Amino acid sequence: MYDYLVVGSGLYGAVFAYEAKAHGKSVLVIDKRKNIAGNVYTEKVEGINFHKYGAHIFHTNNTEVWNYLQQFATFNRFTNSPVANYKGELYSLPFNMYTFNKMWGVVTPEEAAAKIEEQKKEITGEPKNLEEQAISLVGRDIYEKLIKGYTEKQWGRDCKELPAFIIKRLPVRLIFDNNYFNALYQGIPVGGYTMMVTNMLDGIEVRLGVDYLEKKNELDALAEKVIYTGPIDAYFGYKLGYLEYRSVRFENEVLDKPNFQGNAAVNYTDRETPWTRIIEHKWFEFGKDENGNDLPKTIISREYSSEWKPGDEPYYPVNDEKNGKLYAEYKKLADGEKKVIFGGRLGEYKYYDMDAVIASALEMSKRELKQKELI
Repeated sequence: MYDYLVVGSGLYGAVFAYEAKAHGKSVLVIDKRKNIAGNVYTEKVEGINFHKYGAHIFHTNNTEVWNYLQQFATFNRFTNSPVANYKGELYSLPFNMYTFNKMWGVVTPEEAAAKIEEQKKEITGEPKNLEEQAISLVGRDIYEKLIKGYTEKQWGRDCKELPAFIIKRLPVRLIFDNNYFNALYQGIPVGGYTMMVTNMLDGIEVRLGVDYLEKKNELDALAEKVIYTGPIDAYFGYKLGYLEYRSVRFENEVLDKPNFQGNAAVNYTDRETPWTRIIEHKWFEFGKDENGNDLPKTIISREYSSEWKPGDEPYYPVNDEKNGKLYAEYKKLADGEKKVIFGGRLGEYKYYDMDAVIASALEMSKRELKQKELI
């Protein structure tokens, strides 16, 4: 009998499995996919580390998490500097002096600040929704061209129906800095995320292509305790109703040319273009293979956002008031499951960045494994 059954081999499950093994516990990891690493899975295509489930750029201000990951991977110095394409007009993201110069012709930070201040005046009082929040941060022009269409495609909802908090972390800078993330540490694991997760799971038994919920009783009998990182509503057979998620569909293309768009990420911010962005994977590693040679081909992924339905991959929890209430009811049920710990973005129905998932898994590991040792 195993001490722990870990359901899901993404970052949360892999971190816990590593910690449990390091504490002398026996662990079995299962995943219903045919690959480890969850949504951060990368595979080699034409010499390029291809992010199969969408672009993942690691960034954090958490020194403990950053240092922890150095055991499993060396990170390159990739800096996320996306470009916004609005009907053929190209703008810098994050919103910075390059953006303001292109939008309004302003040259100094004072001019840019004055333009934003003037446009912000239409919002009085506390912003009630995403549209008002965005206008109160950057003004009407930037909202209309660079936020509205992209956000409505991504969430499938009008900006007036979305909560203000979604856009509170929008970077706005009165300097010429194209680094999107305001993070102390940033980069991509050299060799891809799959290699990093492989190192985490080294020496641990992993079974792939195993659907936990289909064989729950049989699998539960194999371990003292279960770490479950799947959707919390699926665990309970959706008996209180379905939580809402956004899903993402990818159209991938290998192109017989060295450069398609000159950047890792280009966001299409008008409402008419059906995809939200195009990722060109080779630029996450500067267009070179592990020996430093230029790669002759390129791979692009067009991303289409859609409402989740059963059978789709759930990507982003829709953390609005209605879903928050439903999750709270599922959380009560989860708290009653004495043998099961629910974790990760799906298990906790939370929009987690990767560093927060790792921090959460480490925190839970400390509590759980210390507790086990005291028994």
